[in-house]
Amino acid sequence: MDDFRAFLVRRHADGITAGPTTLGLEDLPPGEVLVKVAWSAVNYKDGMVTRPGNRVSRLPLLVPGVDLAGEVVASDDPTLPPGTPVLAHGHDIGVSRHGGFADYARVPAPWVLPLPPGLTAREAMIIGTAGFTAALSLDDLERHGLDPAAAPGPLLVTGASGGVGSFAVSLLAGRGYEVVASSGKAGETPWLEALGAARVIGRDDLDEAPGKTLGPERWAGAVDCAGGATLALVLRSLRYGAAVAASGLTAGAGLETTVYPFIVRNVALLGVDSVETPTNRRRAVWDRLATDLRPPDLDTFVDREVDLDGLAGALEGIIDAKVRGRVLVRLGT
Repeated sequence: MDDFRAFLVRRHADGITAGPTTLGLEDLPPGEVLVKVAWSAVNYKDGMVTRPGNRVSRLPLLVPGVDLAGEVVASDDPTLPPGTPVLAHGHDIGVSRHGGFADYARVPAPWVLPLPPGLTAREAMIIGTAGFTAALSLDDLERHGLDPAAAPGPLLVTGASGGVGSFAVSLLAGRGYEVVASSGKAGETPWLEALGAARVIGRDDLDEAPGKTLGPERWAGAVDCAGGATLALVLRSLRYGAAVAASGLTAGAGLETTVYPFIVRNVALLGVDSVETPTNRRRAVWDRLATDLRPPDLDTFVDREVDLDGLAGALEGIIDAKVRGRVLVRLGT
């Protein structure tokens, strides 16, 4: 097992090249746990590292893949002995240390979670960072006071056809909320309705009061996966005391808004970070994703499966918004 396949991104003075290659175990970074990777998944951040000038990758040579799941083959941590099914995501994986797009990954022990009972490695990667982020968003909203038993009214999910958004639609609907899904892809309406959306609207439907500081009070809460102008529209149309859990920036990193939603309607903007989530909360959320929050049919979220040879096209697709749900990456084949 000294040599193995990996998808390597090389940063040059005149651009970036990326593709499958062969690495050795000595090429992996230090860490207490060596994992034989069975599955990974494509995230927006993984696509970004292949773009010249990106601010995601911090290494001139990088194996992307912020998600990974597989089996421990060597370990210095007695709580994670060889043979333990595990998953890992976030932290510096696939950003400043080699990640999951390889047959093997070496990871610091505190970043590794035993696979929750009831989830296979493939199922964990269908959920991955996207599903975990959606679950964190739901948890943050309910910590803020949202309660499905109170029938609070419609909840909005923006960027609903993406990885985080589609999971948010399913998880919120599964909790009993009335979900309105916003998507720029009109053709995805049947799929989003199948996930539990009560209604699907377009991006242009978010602005009911163009040019006004505050819009009508429409949403009892929101999960925003877009950022930018979309998030600004959501903020000014939340109901009094409502909150939006924000985790994305596909519509832009800037936020042009006013203080009026916050001081007139008492709304809250909850930032959702899945990268440095403390281990105890990370484990608790994954346990819920394997039990009461688990969607009934995880394969509904799978756009397609690829191996390392087909990965370049999938990375382009996620940047160009041509992916619905999740693209899984098979390793060891």
